[in-house]
Amino acid sequence: MNSPAASLPFDMVSIGMCSPHNVQCNDGFHLDCRPPKLLGRGEVWRCTLGGSADSWKLGFSVAGVKWEGGSRPLRRVTRSLAVVAPVPRTMRRVYTFGKGRSEGDKSMKSLLGGKGANLAEMASIGLSVPPGLTITTETCREYQNNENKLPHGLWEEIRDALKTVEEDMHSVFGDPSKPLLLSVRSGAAISMPGMMDTVLNLGLNDEVVVGLAAKSGERFAYDSYRRFLDMFGNVVMGIPHSLFEHELEILKQARGITQDTELTTEDLKRLVLNYKEVYAKATGREFPTDPEKQLRLAVIAVFESWNSPRAIKYRSINQITGLKGTAVNIQTMVFGNMGSTSGTGVLFTRNPSTGEKKLYGEFLINAQGEDVVAGIRTPLDIDKMRQSMPEAFKELVENCEILEKHYRDMMDIEFTVQENRLWMLQCRSGKRTGAGAVKIATDMVIEGLVDAQTAVHMVEPRHLDQLLHPQFKDPASYKSNVIATGLPASPGAAVGQIVFNAEDAEVAHAQGKPVILVRNETSPEDVGGMHAAAGILTARGGMTSHAAVVARGWGKCCVTGCFNIHVNDASKIIRVGERALGEGDWISLNGTTGEVILGKQQMVPPAMSADLGTFMGWVDGFRHLKVMANADTPEDALTARNNGAQGIGLCRTEHMFFASDERIRAVRQMIMSTTVEQRQIALDKLLPYQRSDFEGIFRVMDGLPVTIRLLDPPLHEFLPDGDVDDIVAELAADTGIQEEEVFARIEKLSEVNPMLGFRGCRLGISYPELTVMQAQAIFEAAINMTSQQILVFPEIMVPLVGTPQELKHQVSAIHMVAENMFAEAGVPIQYKVGTMIEIPRAALVADEIAEYADFFSFGTNDLTQLTFGYSRDDVNKFLPTYINHGILQNDPFEVLDQRGVGQLIKIATESGRKAKPSLKVGVCGEQGGDPSSVVFFSEIGLDYVSCSPFRVPIARLAAAQAVCKK
Repeated sequence: MNSPAASLPFDMVSIGMCSPHNVQCNDGFHLDCRPPKLLGRGEVWRCTLGGSADSWKLGFSVAGVKWEGGSRPLRRVTRSLAVVAPVPRTMRRVYTFGKGRSEGDKSMKSLLGGKGANLAEMASIGLSVPPGLTITTETCREYQNNENKLPHGLWEEIRDALKTVEEDMHSVFGDPSKPLLLSVRSGAAISMPGMMDTVLNLGLNDEVVVGLAAKSGERFAYDSYRRFLDMFGNVVMGIPHSLFEHELEILKQARGITQDTELTTEDLKRLVLNYKEVYAKATGREFPTDPEKQLRLAVIAVFESWNSPRAIKYRSINQITGLKGTAVNIQTMVFGNMGSTSGTGVLFTRNPSTGEKKLYGEFLINAQGEDVVAGIRTPLDIDKMRQSMPEAFKELVENCEILEKHYRDMMDIEFTVQENRLWMLQCRSGKRTGAGAVKIATDMVIEGLVDAQTAVHMVEPRHLDQLLHPQFKDPASYKSNVIATGLPASPGAAVGQIVFNAEDAEVAHAQGKPVILVRNETSPEDVGGMHAAAGILTARGGMTSHAAVVARGWGKCCVTGCFNIHVNDASKIIRVGERALGEGDWISLNGTTGEVILGKQQMVPPAMSADLGTFMGWVDGFRHLKVMANADTPEDALTARNNGAQGIGLCRTEHMFFASDERIRAVRQMIMSTTVEQRQIALDKLLPYQRSDFEGIFRVMDGLPVTIRLLDPPLHEFLPDGDVDDIVAELAADTGIQEEEVFARIEKLSEVNPMLGFRGCRLGISYPELTVMQAQAIFEAAINMTSQQILVFPEIMVPLVGTPQELKHQVSAIHMVAENMFAEAGVPIQYKVGTMIEIPRAALVADEIAEYADFFSFGTNDLTQLTFGYSRDDVNKFLPTYINHGILQNDPFEVLDQRGVGQLIKIATESGRKAKPSLKVGVCGEQGGDPSSVVFFSEIGLDYVSCSPFRVPIARLAAAQAVCKK
């Protein structure tokens, strides 16, 4: 018997174009929704599912994905339902962990964040992890969608989880007699060093600090209290850290001391009072004494930090997208600042710069974790811990071995020793340089920790990019110019002009100027300038400071802890002994040795290691997609071949015309010609140049295919720049033509939109002698090289074809030249003729064009330009705005637009191969070297990609990873 109509309220989160208006309900139900004020991805719709049934089975579909709830009486449904894609939100918001037990594991990074998942995993395998709880990333998204308010019921879940932690530690949060203090850290699914906020010692107030002092000593208690006030004020309330630091420096000066450790208990008590005054003055209210209020504000601060400018910029720079938000890790405090038997540190299980199998890290005695990573104090090498804390060090080494075997990766670990007891605070896959990544991957295969397929995924395409960065040509030659030496935080070489802040670095980079960012120490706010700079130099900080970790992740040259230099940000001066350097002065950095060198030093491309050869052998064994190179000279071709290119996928003949004054004059003579006879005279001058260039490339690429594109750009690009009268005079002098005739010719050639005008195959059809000359040069070079026992495989590419008739015309001309020349020489050459697909119409009629083509090569630069209707030369006027507003996720001229341009490529490939199964298909645009684009090209079954010579190894790796992923 049916019950009266009932309704079930719930929220639905809009996913892209999918909103509740395209939700289909199962029979007997209807969906009523009230839209948000602004429609878009991630917006929350207030919905009610109505129907009439005693027992029901909720079912509907979103974007074709079906959803079903279990059968149950409607009247028993008392809580709201949230619906997201592709899976419903996990209702549980809080997960606890402690030694030997956890409610999560390492597979839950998307939900618990990297830190939370790894804390749960470490706890479950029996390592000493301070008990705590993790608030999920989905809760962060709920917070953002709930008008930045904590979701209903969350605080009750946090309280329940805290009771479990209190039972584990036999302490009570906010109880002075048995105080429990907490740390609050962020943790997204992908590690973002220094991008999010941390608060330590949370729970202290004037009563709790007395209880803590009774248990652990007054000095320790008040040192922890003043640190908490500083961190809470800065992270949670946005009070500049410098205001607290100012109070500390004034007190140290008054006492005549230089080290924080020299402060007495009375000094620390005074600092607590002073810090409270700073807090009250900055915020207009007293410091919150209720520990629960402190915790609530800290959780909110972590959620808020997800959308802070520095976090957004970091995600943008590193192209991190698709994350739900940050998790919040609330963990029992353990203390490294309880005297000489306590300390804190950060280490990598292998050297992240070189990959050497040796613990690499730093620690500080009598300190808290932030002291190490913030660069405030210069730490000791991790090996020194062996003498000062032998038992804790022994356990640490054992834990490192356990974690490497468990995760099968090099790990980044934070730890604290409290009165000789080791606590593991967090672990994650360690960031590494390109050289480190390759060595770690190859060594772990040799050690039997991973197989070759896994190793291929342990090296990122950007790691190989780092290996291709320049080094100094002759380090011995600059030794007399070394003015300071710091810590070699991130290897490589950098040369640039000094700047003192992130903003100036970004401005200079936009102007094309290489700069070295010089700071006392960097902070997350500097991330934009750090990315823009050629290199980074800091006076303070260690090998695991913010500057070091971020620079290594980017493969950017960095020197930290350079105590010889004194940086004055206000006056923009560096002092090194008696020497002073100012903004704009040139310096060079050696990130491998830590040297700071005066002036501009010469750099050279790096040498490849034996490990890289081994690794790339595995890579090539997995991939199916061939990788070729765009090269216009024999020198470029040699670089490409040395980097593993399997041929030349694009040789642009027009680039050869700029090689000398004689060549460009001949080109201009050809352009100015008004008759076939005049044009032929100019082309006869160009032919030997072209033939010689092709011979050089064929010689270098012996045994590999070389794809040569016929002349493509508009003719105006070969004319001189400047005032019209000056241009006319110069052309008249170069060609011997009267100025009046030159002026008339220029007027005739002028175009409103040259990139859509007289270029590509249109030139060859209008001036057939141009196509004939280029084909003749190619075939003459091929015949000459064949006679020298060089294996030649020329492929001639006709550009900018939009109709099959255009290609038919050009192919016929090329075949005629070939037949005549081969008959005359008596040397037949295997060759192909194909076309660039760079006009959308060509992609749509690819089956007709394939009739005349041996191959297609997608010119994704022009195809992107014509598909979007964006001028590549002008797109930067609005593209940053589009990316900032989420209209576009990436620059489509760098990363392939898979939904639009990618679909045209897929359509053309399928229809072309259907018409001609033997059709060879590849890509030769900029996106041919972009890793994500290469994966797409591999997945849709292209034969090859072609990219710049230095991006060839990156494309090879991306192609292998596409196969291994499957």
